[in-house]
Amino acid sequence: MSAIRRLCVFCGSNRGTKPVYEARAKELGRELARRKIGIVFGGGNIGLMGALADAALADGGDVTGVIPYGLVAREVAHAHLTKQHVVRSMHERKALMAELSDGFVALPGGYGTFEELFEIVTWAQLGMHRKPVIVLDVEDYYAPLFELLDRGVREGFLKRENRGLVARVTSVAALFEHLDRFVAPELEAWIDAQST
Repeated sequence: MSAIRRLCVFCGSNRGTKPVYEARAKELGRELARRKIGIVFGGGNIGLMGALADAALADGGDVTGVIPYGLVAREVAHAHLTKQHVVRSMHERKALMAELSDGFVALPGGYGTFEELFEIVTWAQLGMHRKPVIVLDVEDYYAPLFELLDRGVREGFLKRENRGLVARVTSVAALFEHLDRFVAPELEAWIDAQST
């Protein structure tokens, strides 16, 4: 049984070009509500963020937003969430999202989503948390990213065990299967002192 009470979802403030992106965000929102797992997300009501939140709320889900003051108007802060935290900066946003969450999943998105995903994986590599990090890869959107990670291992910039800090699944069902069997890895120091 998963120990996840709240799942942080990183996703785009746009809907993307394929209807399946929005459909998958809604499916995830509904399934989280059905399982009584709260959502922590960027707090907007547009793009995949809005689709995720609206689907969960429509099914009685618990949805918490975290949005900086500067983005309240630009991202159109969601007005009907269970709770909305308005913070001072992007740094504070990411720290609070991490603190409130028991795991992380990334849906398709742009620079902001990429940055959130990489920061939370980096924190795991540094031993700052031992929570699951999963990419829900819709239509192979993230295939080039995983090719890059594999190249990082081949070229000696990523340790093979650290490459496993971010999992890749292609369906909502597989996401929950991964969460149910997740065991936090035991990692050695992320940097080899002899190589510095």
